[in-house]
Amino acid sequence: MSAEVLLAIAVGIGLSAACGFRVFIPLLLLNLASRVGYAQLAPGFEWLGGEVATILFVTATVLEVLAYSIPGLDHLLDLIASPAAVVAGTLVSLSVIIELPPLMKFAVALIAGGGIAGLIQGATASLRATSLLATGGLGNVLVAILELVGASATAALAILIPVIVIAALSLCGVFFLLRWIVHRRSEKHTTA
Repeated sequence: MSAEVLLAIAVGIGLSAACGFRVFIPLLLLNLASRVGYAQLAPGFEWLGGEVATILFVTATVLEVLAYSIPGLDHLLDLIASPAAVVAGTLVSLSVIIELPPLMKFAVALIAGGGIAGLIQGATASLRATSLLATGGLGNVLVAILELVGASATAALAILIPVIVIAALSLCGVFFLLRWIVHRRSEKHTTA
């Protein structure tokens, strides 16, 4: 596999991770990057860089950001956003991976792109639910702000410096895996 293909996969995974925080911000940033010539879209996905897509993504992003700042409505949106994040994560990965055979490209986009978007969306939905219980919904605005920053920074870095996003995601994955292992071992010692 060439370095260009690996870099495109890294961009796709980074943008997919950002879709787990917010569905439309990564699509908007990819749209803008492609419009100024910074991102190349795969054949068949050129529409993501079009003017109509820009208008739709700006509108959807504004509505999504506003809606997530309303406690109660944010939980309703999580029901919709969870499957939408997987679809968006798969879509952004498909749209930037150019030089792979179609079946391999789709497998990478669905498993890596859709998978990471779904995992992050699930984690943020869980964090929001915990915030609701702990603060009666008042802390959810802070969670929404953190998700907005996370989506924006992750998407921008995925386009500008994808290697950093992959390294950060890998470190987070290792951290949570080690935390899970320690938790499982402490459970075994407690029950023994």
